[in-house]
Amino acid sequence: MIPIEQLPNLLVSNDFTRLQKCLIAMATDVERHWRPTDVRTTITDHGLPAAKKWNISSILSSAGSYTARFPDGYSISLDGRKHIAETVGPVATGIASPVSSQLRQHFGGITDPLTRSFVEESISAFESSLFRSAVVLSWVGAVSVLYEHVTSNHLSAFNAELLKRNSKARSIKTTDDLSLIKEYDFLQICSAISVIGKNVKGELEKCLKLRNGCGHPNSLAIGYHLAAAHIEVLMLNVYSKY
Repeated sequence: MIPIEQLPNLLVSNDFTRLQKCLIAMATDVERHWRPTDVRTTITDHGLPAAKKWNISSILSSAGSYTARFPDGYSISLDGRKHIAETVGPVATGIASPVSSQLRQHFGGITDPLTRSFVEESISAFESSLFRSAVVLSWVGAVSVLYEHVTSNHLSAFNAELLKRNSKARSIKTTDDLSLIKEYDFLQICSAISVIGKNVKGELEKCLKLRNGCGHPNSLAIGYHLAAAHIEVLMLNVYSKY
């Protein structure tokens, strides 16, 4: 989460507390179980020898929800990661990627408050390395954009195609009505009436599949690159177009 080369600049700063500096050190390897001696060594080896006198055990044990304790040491929790991302900032944590920067650019053009909230949360989740959350929220935001576009510009064509596929279906009048349709079926209808192209539909189906995998309890693990690719597809084919 934090590149190791950033540690000296961060650790010597007077802007952070001792606890925050311990968390910053632990954020260089968020999967590791840290012994207090390991935290001390990392801090002292990267520009802050004064930490030799710190009671690291006491600091970590009083960290509350920012750390999780295991038999072999402490790990920085999701709350701790979010706290450090907010405290240090995305530039210093090395997570201000082109993906999140571009998504922020598109964020400025979104007027619907509900969609804005989904996109804003997805950006924050991505920059905090909460990749499953970022996948889900960015998908929900993209679908919200498509819902608004369809209801504003293609409602008659959408209803005609919907009734062609299901004669008992209720006509769509609002974006809330669209939420009653399965998202996979929504994509098929959008493709049939040329709101999206066939190839775009195929990529969005992959995004939907990943969203479903991330949105339900399971053992799926994803990292930066898969989440970034997912968001990039949505940016290029939804956020930047509608």
